[in-house]
Amino acid sequence: MAGDKETLLSMGFDPARVDWALRATNNRGLQPAMDHILENEGKPIPDPSAAAPTSALGSTGQPMDVDVDDEDEDALRHLMGTKAHAASSTEAEAKSIKCSECGKVFKTTALANYHAEKSGHDQFEESTEEIKPLTEEEKQQKLAELREKIAAKRSVKTQQEAAEARANEAIRRKTGKDVGKLKDELMAKELVKEAEQKRREKLEDAKAKAAVKAQIEADKKARAERTAREKALRDGQPIIDAPAGASTTPAVTASSSSGTSGKDFKETRLQIRMATGGTPYTTTLSSDATLREVAEFLAAQTLAVDVETVAFAQHFPRKTFSRDQFSKTLRELGLTPSAVLIAS
Repeated sequence: MAGDKETLLSMGFDPARVDWALRATNNRGLQPAMDHILENEGKPIPDPSAAAPTSALGSTGQPMDVDVDDEDEDALRHLMGTKAHAASSTEAEAKSIKCSECGKVFKTTALANYHAEKSGHDQFEESTEEIKPLTEEEKQQKLAELREKIAAKRSVKTQQEAAEARANEAIRRKTGKDVGKLKDELMAKELVKEAEQKRREKLEDAKAKAAVKAQIEADKKARAERTAREKALRDGQPIIDAPAGASTTPAVTASSSSGTSGKDFKETRLQIRMATGGTPYTTTLSSDATLREVAEFLAAQTLAVDVETVAFAQHFPRKTFSRDQFSKTLRELGLTPSAVLIAS
């Protein structure tokens, strides 16, 4: 801008350095150009045809990101009047422009317009009051005050950036804690799922084991019936078909007297009722099978039963079986040839 150049020239700066500063700051204003001149004082002036315009960079290569106060801009423009306005002042009697609302006096129309934009005042008049140019000592003092203001603003901005960095760090740490807590909750849920899956697999294994044992018992029963038939045919005795669900002992044994002792029965027919009600479960097991095998059979029929926690009892005669008795056979517990158990 021509006004900025004339102002800088009126302050006594070298014209070549003024042109260099305006080119280097892309004519961003009076303050950036003045900062450039002061920061590059004593350095050789580059060739204008070879030097590429920078983007308001100082000697350190960093952008001048500090905003200059409007009053500072006014003060800089008040340092010296431009030649153009000096010439116009000789042609007219008015030597300044005065704001009728606040009483401030401005040497140039540009400064008056700047004041109007800043304050919103719109009442101005010509004034014969002459604004005396600053002495060299006053200029230096004013420049020192402006430098102090710029340094203070830079310090404030640095403090603000540090405060923002601390706030961002606090937010980052809090976010990290929240993510860690979420991970712990997800891990706990996964552990619960794994435990439930293991329990289901255990129940499925028990069910499969009970099914295998039931198949083995069925095969034993079929072989016993086949053996009994073959023996009856050899001895010329009539063949008696065993009713469904009856004991798998040979026909000659089944026709024995009711006074036979329990230890002579090879199989035991059980009816298991749940304490909570529902359809009872029936099965036929070897009399040498243990009470734990009965628990495994029941666990294979329903997921509501756990082999390790189920308990058995009898109503007639009233009796409750302890966990220590789970290793005893049905024959030893007196459950042959048939019994009704209550599971809970």
